[in-house]
Amino acid sequence: MEPPTEKKARLHFGSLEEQERVRLQTGGSSFSSAVREGILSGNINITPTTGGVGGVATVVDGQQLQLLQEFERRKRAKAIVVPTDDSEVKVRLRDLGEPTCLFGEDPANRRERLRELLSAQLERGELREAVEEATIAATAVDEGVWFHEGPEQLLNARYWIADYSIPRAQKRLQNGREEAKRPGAEKAARTQELHKALRSLSNSASQVGDERPVSFCQFSPDSQQLATCSWSGLCKLWSLPSCNLIRVLRSHNERAGSIVWHPQATISLSPTALNLASCAADGSISLWDLQSDTPMGELEGHAHRISRIAFHPSGRFLAAASFDHSWRLWDLECRMEVLHQEGHSRPVYSVCFHPDGSLAGSCGLDSCGRVWDLRTGRCLMLLDGHLQSVLAMDFSPNGYHVATGGNDNAIRLWDLRKQSCVYTIPAHTNLVSHVKFQSLHGGFLVSSSYDNSAKIWAHPGWTPLRTLAGHEGKVMCVDVSPNQKYFVTASYDRTFKLWENE
Repeated sequence: MEPPTEKKARLHFGSLEEQERVRLQTGGSSFSSAVREGILSGNINITPTTGGVGGVATVVDGQQLQLLQEFERRKRAKAIVVPTDDSEVKVRLRDLGEPTCLFGEDPANRRERLRELLSAQLERGELREAVEEATIAATAVDEGVWFHEGPEQLLNARYWIADYSIPRAQKRLQNGREEAKRPGAEKAARTQELHKALRSLSNSASQVGDERPVSFCQFSPDSQQLATCSWSGLCKLWSLPSCNLIRVLRSHNERAGSIVWHPQATISLSPTALNLASCAADGSISLWDLQSDTPMGELEGHAHRISRIAFHPSGRFLAAASFDHSWRLWDLECRMEVLHQEGHSRPVYSVCFHPDGSLAGSCGLDSCGRVWDLRTGRCLMLLDGHLQSVLAMDFSPNGYHVATGGNDNAIRLWDLRKQSCVYTIPAHTNLVSHVKFQSLHGGFLVSSSYDNSAKIWAHPGWTPLRTLAGHEGKVMCVDVSPNQKYFVTASYDRTFKLWENE
């Protein structure tokens, strides 16, 4: 058996032949025993060179060189801009003579395959013009936010909104400071009382709303009436709490998407003034008073389906979300469109306003939402986090929380101050069709879903307080009355249900 000392010497210095090989490989340079050991084991590659310290430099072997070349190729591939629209990706693949879809391939993988093909062909010098055309076309799609030159009335509207929103923001902040000064025990008792009342909600009335699914519902500002619309195109007004039919509003020839109340309707507005607005899938927007069964006016501009509309808190402006990938802002005093806002790559499904009136929110089928500053026209925040289409959005009365719900069955809570998502609620077992904050102080959030239920969530904490179950079909919409006394759910089963405290 070999003595340990001799074995150790061989381990560090090797045989005379090995030492000579190392000396020749290193150009006669001398190394420490640790470096020689690394050279002999193959972990350090040394070659003669005239540069570097001591005339020695580390050389990348063949495998490392291939890795570097692969990294460079991937870097060049990332620089190639490809379309985000799946239909455009398929067109580009077809132009390159490649299959438009492989087994088990989703749109994201298909887009990466196109990028790899363009990168490889560009490296070989082939189809350079095709790559440049694809890059130019994709840049046109991916530039994000588009702006149309607006009329002079838009500048006046921006000034007016700034003058309107700043005092409201100051008042909201002052109320927040006063609320923060209140004793914690008092706030805890108030919250506990609110949660107790919410847990005791029960179904007090159920009414057949139409012959087709009831798509939207909203309480009047005085909490005495309820407006509903349905896929038959009809809009209806109901008395509360009896749920008796007051009037049928006939105008739309297609599915009605939503009907909303003017913020001062039934409070300070005359019954002959503009009190309601509704929209439909044929791109029409109808304006209503409280005395006639026919509209007092219409707004024209959208050529595609309008899914949701919303009144500005001032009541002067109306926003409409459309499937033409944009949303529009109308000045109701002059009955004209003052803003045509693009920025979404797919249809816009919903739009809402900040309680101060300074911001607007939009969301759609491109799986994201956007927050817009109405005073400057800038996009302040991109709400990117949902895995599928975003169908609902609402601002909290506290001014900095935003809730979104979508086709991924989740509700996401965003903080405008942190510019990020602060909480995700795995809310339902099917898509979230509507979300709504309590309008008084945002003490809770309600959501409706295609899982045939609506749910109430505590704020803060986002724990479930109550599930409103009883519909036999998808729940399309949910709303809370301004006096916090009633809840209503509208359903695909053609009914709406009224809920109140026992």
